[in-house]
Amino acid sequence: MKLMPEIKRTNNPVNLLLVDDDPSLLKLLSIRLESAGHQVTTAISGEEALESLQYFTPDLVLSDLRMNELDGLALFAEIQKQKPSLPVIIMTAHGTIPDAVEATRQGVYGFLTKPVDKNELFDLIEQATAHLNPAQETSWHAPLLARSEIMSRLLEQAEKATQVDINLLITGSAGTGKKLLAQCIHQAGHQKDKDLIVLNCSSQPEDLLAFELFDDKGMVAIHPGGTLYLEEINNLPNSLQAQLLVALQNKSLDLRLIASSRLPAHQLLEEGLLREDLYYLLSVISLHLPDLHERSEDLPLLVRHLLQQTAQETGKKVTGFSPEAMQLLAAAPWPGNIRQLIKVVEQCVALSQTATISSSQVAAALDKETRSLPSLNEARSDFEKKYLIKVLKLAEGKVTEAARLAGRNRTDFYKLLNKHNLEAARFKEEARRQKQD
Repeated sequence: MKLMPEIKRTNNPVNLLLVDDDPSLLKLLSIRLESAGHQVTTAISGEEALESLQYFTPDLVLSDLRMNELDGLALFAEIQKQKPSLPVIIMTAHGTIPDAVEATRQGVYGFLTKPVDKNELFDLIEQATAHLNPAQETSWHAPLLARSEIMSRLLEQAEKATQVDINLLITGSAGTGKKLLAQCIHQAGHQKDKDLIVLNCSSQPEDLLAFELFDDKGMVAIHPGGTLYLEEINNLPNSLQAQLLVALQNKSLDLRLIASSRLPAHQLLEEGLLREDLYYLLSVISLHLPDLHERSEDLPLLVRHLLQQTAQETGKKVTGFSPEAMQLLAAAPWPGNIRQLIKVVEQCVALSQTATISSSQVAAALDKETRSLPSLNEARSDFEKKYLIKVLKLAEGKVTEAARLAGRNRTDFYKLLNKHNLEAARFKEEARRQKQD
């Protein structure tokens, strides 16, 4: 008769520091972890754990929450000061939602409730130490750092899409990583040896989009094979949507098509931004990327990765965020999602004069990022000016042609040029010089 269930040995053993003030549980967990192939050092208190950390650095700390003197969160706070990049998993027999929320907000990697489920424990250990195992980095979605339940469900669904060459629709707010998800799916699919062609439907005028998509006979002009990724498909003009639909229906589009939009699928249909027949051909599989505030469990993982990446790129000796700084990051609303998080981490690393980034530095970076966000009118004006410049370049400074491309009459077009202090003559001269060169 077996005294305990058989434990499968891991292919990726790590060095663990196990902390618990219950000697019997400490011994039981130690045996279980060692049976799986891990190396385990034990500590009967938070103080003993800190003393052990003076002499060696484990790959992971697994600690009880409720302990006398120095509890799990207090131990974590000390570890953050000494070894900010060391992942910590907290266990508790008093598992409550507030405990889990507080632990996650402070940057704890994971939270387990006693009695600890061995499969959940081993999975969390593997996730927390994945960066130590090069094989883990080859996962098809390795660039999409995530451990939250909402992202796990999304990635499971996306993995099915990598196995068949079908069209996809990816929706999600700006900055959530739609293009990165499309790149991962392409690299994991049968088209990985072919090109990934990216066209942004919102940044180019209709004539230029038509030129890049279709030839004179209305056939798709892009080389066959590979993946065509259409960003902001809702901004693709109706005439081009019709041509794309025909290409899809006639099977003349020898490409895998992935489309994305920052608008939810139902809005694309309700507001008539995407033809219904085209929508159903595109969304054989529909994936929705959540906002960053919906996947708060991923924040410590993302922050840790971005910090290490930025510090390496800049040569700054910054090793982590203080627990208070992590609390500020966790509480921020992140309207710009991961794109905004990247900017904040980069600002903190660039301006930090110490190894650990403080809460005041984070507060300043968040305030600067909020103030740098343009108003809607400012954003529209900036887009309008960039659009006019692109159209004038395309028309080589010819106002009549540029007005036609923009779908405006000459009078209105001249008003727009005056509004943004743009002179068509400058673009004519630029086009002439380019021809001479």
